[in-house]
Amino acid sequence: MEAPPEGYRRNVGICLINDSKKIFAASRLDIPDSWQMPQGGVDEGEDPRSAAIRELREETGVSSAEILAEVPHWLTYDFPPKVREKLRHQWGGDWKGQAQKWFLFKFTGKDEEINLLGDGTEKAEFGEWSWLSAEQTIDLAVDFKKPVYKEVLAFFAPYLQ
Repeated sequence: MEAPPEGYRRNVGICLINDSKKIFAASRLDIPDSWQMPQGGVDEGEDPRSAAIRELREETGVSSAEILAEVPHWLTYDFPPKVREKLRHQWGGDWKGQAQKWFLFKFTGKDEEINLLGDGTEKAEFGEWSWLSAEQTIDLAVDFKKPVYKEVLAFFAPYLQ
């Protein structure tokens, strides 16, 4: 796998779909009216696939899922200046944005498994969740993530039919 572009934080994105081909999205606690698919950083020495499985569990409590597909290249987005400054203090590094490897997971459990407190190892990031269409998922995302979401959902479109 090629390396992510220089200056971007390594990250994974998770598109979790249910039997009805709807996409899991959740509202962020720190950005009002902003919804997103689960995502998170890749630890030093961790491969993106393992990071995606870990992040899904940490953020949603979900372990009943299987990987169906993966975007074969890194996708990037830049942070707006205010977000970049906030994250520089929070993360202790100055990243232009994030380089993401995206994975499509099929949820094989029951909705009751979903727990926005995650697996208890990390602070909760989300306030509520829903199963959404691809269009709703893009519409509810913050503006700077929309181009990546459009590309990801176009790539995974054959699985969303």
